[in-house]
Amino acid sequence: MKHADVEARALKEAARAGEAAPNGERGESGGWAHAPERSNMLALRFIVGMALVCGRHVTRLLLPPIALYFLLFAPAQRRHIKRYLFRAIGPQAGWVDGFRLLYAFASTVLDRVYFLRGRMDLFKVSIEGNVSIESEIAQGRGAFLLGAHVGSFEALGACKQQTHQRNLRLAMLMYPDNAQRITAILNAIAVPELRPHVIALGRPHSMLELRDWLDGGGLGGMLADRTLPGSEDQPAHQRGNNIVLPFLGQPAVFNDGPFRLAALLRRKVFFMAGLYGGGARYDVRFDPLADFGEAVCSPAEREMRIRAAVEAYVARLEALCRAYPYNWFNFHDFWLEDAA
Repeated sequence: MKHADVEARALKEAARAGEAAPNGERGESGGWAHAPERSNMLALRFIVGMALVCGRHVTRLLLPPIALYFLLFAPAQRRHIKRYLFRAIGPQAGWVDGFRLLYAFASTVLDRVYFLRGRMDLFKVSIEGNVSIESEIAQGRGAFLLGAHVGSFEALGACKQQTHQRNLRLAMLMYPDNAQRITAILNAIAVPELRPHVIALGRPHSMLELRDWLDGGGLGGMLADRTLPGSEDQPAHQRGNNIVLPFLGQPAVFNDGPFRLAALLRRKVFFMAGLYGGGARYDVRFDPLADFGEAVCSPAEREMRIRAAVEAYVARLEALCRAYPYNWFNFHDFWLEDAA
């Protein structure tokens, strides 16, 4: 009974750390959670319909004008893209680089249609580092997959097709209110076995649902390159801690909420990225970040391990941004320069 009480308290703390929903367009979040969704329902339906009827090669002809449109008529996003590319590539980055980034983003959005339809035959996907993940699944232990707005998370579906893990079960931890339109359309066209299972953050039952999912051998996926602060009047223990770390040569804010969840639920954490290589090429990579499944440690040691895991995550993200500069799709005020 005592163990059950401890576990219940841990789950409540995990919920507070990971579910603190942004309550305002505040500087530390860059306002991403409240940014208006730049999408037109009719245009989205047209593009998805064209993708299904005309095929990938024909539909890709629409991507250059779409990328050019957003480059010309989305000044805030253009400003954030310019700042990022200057740091990832250098001061020589220009309009062509901005166009390449937006074109890569449009390509991955279009390819989501085919990934969710199970059309892996259209792509050349390489997978690295999946042995550790397969071991966790085989032993019935769940784990966290922490990604970023890098490439395509849907490319993970290739792991079912190209490995023996047909029973791979992934739940996305996310705020479902963001990008509702395109999410609804893509879910509608996905084949049932590839339709993403979503555990909505900010709900009273979310962490209990997550615990049960992990206990059943499922994977919990989350994009951890955006902070998820609570309101200013909340006590510190009710939200994950924001940590300032150097990122691409400039201090940036990262939140340790996802890692705090993994520590409290005592799970392993892996970094995951589905990198878009141009054309039909994707490189899916898994890297171990931390193992919180060991025996219970002291609070001070746990905090040190959480901090080390966040630093390891940021280091991997920075390395990918430098190696694949046109794959980071975080078009927001990441370094909080507008707020300054």
